[in-house]
Amino acid sequence: MSVSAVGFDLDYTLAVPTRDRETILSEAAAAAGAPPLTREAYLRAHQENLTRETRAPIFETLLDEHGSPVDPERVATAYRERITDAVVPVEGVEAMLAGLRTTYRVGLLTNGPVVAQEAKIDKLGWRDHFDTALVTGALPAGKPDGRAFEALLDDLGTAPDETVYVGDSVHHDIAGAHDAGLLPVQVLGDGCDDPDPRAIAHIHRDDLPAELPKLLADL
Repeated sequence: MSVSAVGFDLDYTLAVPTRDRETILSEAAAAAGAPPLTREAYLRAHQENLTRETRAPIFETLLDEHGSPVDPERVATAYRERITDAVVPVEGVEAMLAGLRTTYRVGLLTNGPVVAQEAKIDKLGWRDHFDTALVTGALPAGKPDGRAFEALLDDLGTAPDETVYVGDSVHHDIAGAHDAGLLPVQVLGDGCDDPDPRAIAHIHRDDLPAELPKLLADL
């Protein structure tokens, strides 16, 4: 069966921050009057809160660990404002998305709270770049859970074996898409995982706009 749709992860696949997230987290915590928070602890709490409306539950967990009385919503707002301001598109991906939509159904499936991820999409101006854009905060489960990929397939109206999914995380994107029956393409680059054999192809992030359309045409 030929490919009729392609889905994308957002962070570190189509868009990247201009500053490292450890620094952004430290700045947000300081601005909100919170104790220092580590990136590792944040990622652990984030994984446990993939189906939330905001990041407040993430920071509630972290602040509770420190016994801090700071309002989690205050920290969540400070972090959201800074990370949203820092996010920029990978060069060339906007033209790539426009070109792909002339041939394929194109979707977005991104892990995270609704408010946080939709703020990035709005900042990038990408509301009209996809046939469907799903944030796991509005779904029953986040990646790598198969229910997240099923929601993407339902919105795209395609079968797993005719749908490519492009992402950088081996755990969330490659393993999740593979187990759900999609065709995973792994994005490589700074901050990304090592190549995984379950991916049907591996493309460096900077080469994605040029190489992905060629790969899709050959499938």
